[in-house]
Amino acid sequence: MKYCLLSFFLLLFISNTAQEDLTSQLYETYDKYKEDALDKRRIKPYQVQLLVNELKKNKKFTVTKVGESIQGRDLNLISIGKGSIDVFLWSQMHGDEPTATQAIFDIFNFLNSDDFVKEKREILARVKLHFLPMLNPDGAQLFTRRNALGIDINRDALRLQSPEGRTLKKVRDSLNPKFGFNLHDQSRYYNAERTAKPATISYLAPPFNYEKDINTIRGDAMKVIVFMNNIIQKYAPGQVGRYSDDFEPRAFGDNLTKWGTGVILIESGGYQNDREKQEIRKLNYVSILSALYTIGKNTYKDIPIEDYEKIPHNDRKMFDLKLTNVTYHIDSIPYQLDLGIYRNEVDDRNHDKFHYESIIADQGDLSTYYGYETFDATGYTLVAPKVTEQIIELPVNFEMVTDYEDFVTSGFAYLRAKGMEEVKPFQKARINLVPEEFELPEFNLRPGITPNFFLKKDGKYTHAVLNGFLLDLSKPLDAQEFGNALIYK
Repeated sequence: MKYCLLSFFLLLFISNTAQEDLTSQLYETYDKYKEDALDKRRIKPYQVQLLVNELKKNKKFTVTKVGESIQGRDLNLISIGKGSIDVFLWSQMHGDEPTATQAIFDIFNFLNSDDFVKEKREILARVKLHFLPMLNPDGAQLFTRRNALGIDINRDALRLQSPEGRTLKKVRDSLNPKFGFNLHDQSRYYNAERTAKPATISYLAPPFNYEKDINTIRGDAMKVIVFMNNIIQKYAPGQVGRYSDDFEPRAFGDNLTKWGTGVILIESGGYQNDREKQEIRKLNYVSILSALYTIGKNTYKDIPIEDYEKIPHNDRKMFDLKLTNVTYHIDSIPYQLDLGIYRNEVDDRNHDKFHYESIIADQGDLSTYYGYETFDATGYTLVAPKVTEQIIELPVNFEMVTDYEDFVTSGFAYLRAKGMEEVKPFQKARINLVPEEFELPEFNLRPGITPNFFLKKDGKYTHAVLNGFLLDLSKPLDAQEFGNALIYK
């Protein structure tokens, strides 16, 4: 008996060690398999279709057209493997959530390579993988959540009003997969509960009823999630959250669990200095491949299901910029406030680039909130911005103003300009442009306004906040990280 137990634990140790080695190697070699054609979040359906067309020529993969979107774009299922365990992965059900779509094509490159032969053989001999990337191509074209019908596909599992939803249901029913990976993006403003760390990755094993019962199907999904969480902790410690498991009877994840598939919801959130989510994409790649390996090896079965509840809940208490304890005067009376700022993305007309239009999201006591960037403004006074009397003439091929630093260091956030009829709504220079007739309204600090103001200390301008970006006026402005200023027409 002692010998049997010793052998069991020895095999378990060897298996876990091999798995850890594989995970480390996947992370270290990732750049070799990264699909460079998908290097920005705002990927278009034609880019994905070009890559799918290449896969059609590859005998390792089976590509099947399984449906069309409302606007007639192909929905393709890409399959590989010969195993008896079917696993179904679908991404970009919401058109503006592309991180996992990118990771899926990285995974295709990995599976097509001549590397990791033993590990891939072990996965594909036991598991058959089915990928449906970019379920909502019409939404992806416009980088918007909903489809061309204007509905949220993830709330269409009951009525199946959309062709995309019907395709997802049809594929699930035909495959009857043991596991389904439901791949999404979530707001960068989620944090791991009661911590200052963003929820870079959040997980959920969706319930199948209001009581949130746990059967074998849901329990196995929970175990795989615990396994994936342990991997992410190695590369983004403390940056994993657990999504709310309130039952949503219209959602696909909840219904797939009810229909017999163990669903693993992955939500890609925020990561410091990773606005394009390329590090998060890498974490998707590593954790999904590692999960497929443990599914193939069946080692997830030994994971304690109780560890799922130890993953902290998602909370939504992050700001892009948080200022604490700043002094603000009304009628010469000083008040102390915290400010929380969001840097909102605004797409261009083609939905392939964006600029920032920031807002003050909240103010007051924000002591239970956190920032990707936090500045302690104790001893600093917030003062209103000024507009220049000087008027500049914009050149015909205007790109951005360069002679502006003296204005900003003197408290000017707005520069009057002529010739603004055709210019863009933003510029990279560290000052806002306004028409020559611009009248600066009375400054009233409140949620919803664009954060353009200055900080003073000992009567001297020390910092500027321009369109929600904090600039230290004691340093060269061009050398500091900055998104864009605005152009008011």
